[in-house]
Amino acid sequence: MNAIQVDGLTRVYAGGYQALKGVSFAVGQGDFTAIMGPSGCGKSTLLNILGLLDRPTAGQYLLEGAETALLNDARLTGLRRARIGFVFQAFNLLPRLSALENVALPMAYAGAGVEERRERARELLTRVGLGRKAENTPLELSGGERQRVGIARSLANKPALLLADEPTGNLDSKSSAEILALFKELNGEGMTVVLVTHDPAIGAAAGKIIRIRDGVLA
Repeated sequence: MNAIQVDGLTRVYAGGYQALKGVSFAVGQGDFTAIMGPSGCGKSTLLNILGLLDRPTAGQYLLEGAETALLNDARLTGLRRARIGFVFQAFNLLPRLSALENVALPMAYAGAGVEERRERARELLTRVGLGRKAENTPLELSGGERQRVGIARSLANKPALLLADEPTGNLDSKSSAEILALFKELNGEGMTVVLVTHDPAIGAAAGKIIRIRDGVLA
């Protein structure tokens, strides 16, 4: 069974702008896939649909064999929370919370107890090399460190699928290489990873590249 299967995926916005025009592809369980293409080609729209943050106008999206179009908003939220982790270019960390509190937050939404949340958050920060900075706020961390907190947070609820939108876009080359190594490590442990990127190093490291231009597969 594929982790992701999309057939004829189309997204039309108000005003008639068509961001996706019948895209079809599959991502196998445990694959490392990069989605690449010029700005405005539909990459982020596609990632939002894959992450259940948006619905397609037409076409089919199967997530681990489940037809997502049949699910209501509450079911989609539950599936997204349980099965998908997100990493963002802008980190999306809450500035007044510590790294530990940021990582623990998704577990609170999932109903985990306070001690369980803190213990797992500390384990994840140690995993990404930030065990000693658990009490630091994002403003006290470098860009690369903030992204590692973001990756730790994305793993909080033990997702099967990790989606990342330009995860190295705001980082220097050294930090980018460290983040790429972390994604490769996670993928090596069996996690399915799909990244939107302009970074040729990430594209070269991925097992598959999906290229999009003007809303279609290039």
